Amino acid sequence: MIDLYTWSTPNGRKVSILLEELELPYRTFPVDITKDEQFAPGFLAISPNNKIPAIIDPDGPDGQPLHLFESGAILIYLAEKHGRFLPKEGRGRAEVLEWLMWQMGGFGPMLGQAHHFRRFAPEQVPYAVNRYSKEAERLYGVLEKRLTGRDFVAGDYSIADMAIYPWAQRHDWQGIDLATYPAIEAWRARMAVRPAVVKGMLIPA
Repeated sequence: MIDLYTWSTPNGRKVSILLEELELPYRTFPVDITKDEQFAPGFLAISPNNKIPAIIDPDGPDGQPLHLFESGAILIYLAEKHGRFLPKEGRGRAEVLEWLMWQMGGFGPMLGQAHHFRRFAPEQVPYAVNRYSKEAERLYGVLEKRLTGRDFVAGDYSIADMAIYPWAQRHDWQGIDLATYPAIEAWRARMAVRPAVVKGMLIPA
């Protein structure tokens, strides 16, 4: 039974989607980041960077419990362990990792800044709003181009799609009108009918 420490954010939902897709038994431990619960000493012992999500796998690679933080690392670990959603080798593996890293390095941090300054900043900072809104538009343009003529970002459905989707679901927070991105809209529709995606997006309840 995997223990998942998470909150209702795009980064947290990446992992719950994969756990649902893999049909693995897991327990959810909500970490309310609006109350700074991520800074509690008990959580720090699991996630040294004080960020969700994190997992404890009681059956780690050496047979001992494994504590793991960083959503991308968790996705790779679980996909490799269970042999699904990440090719073992070759071009397919490289492309999945490429787009997963694209999400981790850009289509998460930059969109997070966009919706922070547009929605949550205590005062309006026009320079920041403009900078991150433009970068959000650029990143959505990259994704639109990639998905044109493709069902999923890296060939077959993979952890790359699972990582990108929860962030795209907050497009309105980021000032993005998806009517101008038809390939992304079609991809979102394909993702949205997957039962595991539906369930994973509701974690924690």
